[in-house]
Amino acid sequence: MPTLQDDAVVIRRWDWSETSQTVSLFTRENGILRGLAKGAKREKGSFSGGLDLLTRGQIVAIVKPGRELATLAQWTLEETFRHLRLSLEANRAGLYFADLVHHALSQNQASPSAFDALVDALRGLAEPDDVAACMLRFQWTLLVEAGYQPIIDRDAETGRPLPEADTVAFSAEAGGVVPDTGAGDRWRVRRETVDALVTMAKATALAEFSDLDPKTLDRANRLLAAYWREVLGREPAAMRFAFSDGVLGPRPTPDRESAPPTWSD
Repeated sequence: MPTLQDDAVVIRRWDWSETSQTVSLFTRENGILRGLAKGAKREKGSFSGGLDLLTRGQIVAIVKPGRELATLAQWTLEETFRHLRLSLEANRAGLYFADLVHHALSQNQASPSAFDALVDALRGLAEPDDVAACMLRFQWTLLVEAGYQPIIDRDAETGRPLPEADTVAFSAEAGGVVPDTGAGDRWRVRRETVDALVTMAKATALAEFSDLDPKTLDRANRLLAAYWREVLGREPAAMRFAFSDGVLGPRPTPDRESAPPTWSD
């Protein structure tokens, strides 16, 4: 029976019994791994007192062919991201990140870049002023890693330069920015929202775009969230909490029937 050791973040957790847990872990080299941690909630054992949601540690697991659940043999807690327990805004953003990973990546689909992006984003949430920028960067990176990177620097349908206009549009069907023709498959977008995405995509550090206008960052985040909803074919529960009143601003009323309920520009 193969044994694996990996760096992991807990993205789902269920109680199995009074002393045991089942968990879904996003591992760096082995992707999403579901496992059973027998005796995890005992104070003395191999699991540092249990596996908590949105914590990072080193995992040792035994993977049996044909079994849905791996057997978790050891968990060494290394990072708790304490700020996620102290800030509602950071907590909801972190839960949204975990929810996106759960829905966007298939089991055992390794993505070291996505794992590193998740850890960096969870750490970045410690700064209240960086929450929106962390969310934008993570949503974008996961779209790239999942194979859904939107085209934002040219017409997604023709490949030609976008028209010089104050507004363009975004089409989930076309996979990116398109001219604002008023067609039902697209959402009207301010040019500054697209420019913010371009700036973020080119940035090598959070500081290069975290000082953008907060309203522009919010609109860019809502645009990517709306695109995620179309990609997934559903609205993850954590998305509704992340974009609720008092977190990233009130949920707006769609401008038109075709606009998604989680975003309008």
